[in-house]
Amino acid sequence: MTTVRVLLADDHTLVRAGLKKILESMPDITVVGEAGSGLELLDLAAQHKPDLVLMDIAMPGLNGLEATERLMRTMPDIRVLILSMHQNEEYVRKALCHGAVAYLLKDAALMELELAIQAVLRGETYLSPAVSGGVVNDYVKRLRRDEPEQAALTARQSEVLKLIAEGLSTKEIARRLDLSVKTVDTHRSQLMKQLDIHEVAGLVRYAMRVGLVSS
Repeated sequence: MTTVRVLLADDHTLVRAGLKKILESMPDITVVGEAGSGLELLDLAAQHKPDLVLMDIAMPGLNGLEATERLMRTMPDIRVLILSMHQNEEYVRKALCHGAVAYLLKDAALMELELAIQAVLRGETYLSPAVSGGVVNDYVKRLRRDEPEQAALTARQSEVLKLIAEGLSTKEIARRLDLSVKTVDTHRSQLMKQLDIHEVAGLVRYAMRVGLVSS
């Protein structure tokens, strides 16, 4: 397996040291840099081009949400896992809207951190169980409102969405469309952001509603 390159962003030195020790005890993971602020994170990301960023929200200068949004504009292939003390679903919603693919509470068990990283590396979205209930409830409320006008997707986005809805994995979609896995992940992230849908089940339901796949 290819080594996963991870960048840490947290303004507390001891927190970064603890995370680094935990991550490097996991197989096939190496920490390539540590940032104490959002701006420093952007500089290190451009320098090291990590696969994954573990991002705190509360950082000086440029917070984690703003840093995530800027990062996604220039390096959309990087996956961002937010590590936060904030359990409020508004923070979770903002993190997902800014491009993060996972939201984990800082008091989570070590096993949950490993599960979150594994899910993210498979191209999935991961939310701590303590916050996922509120996010799902918010999504259900939005579904019950009048459905918005169908979003204008490109032909490639429609292809990727159709294959996601048919149950193909990221690697299978990449082979089917002769694309790289990272390109497929980028299309998936853009779909989620454009449609304001942040989990695969929601994408499947949307694909059914617009007729890309049958129920």
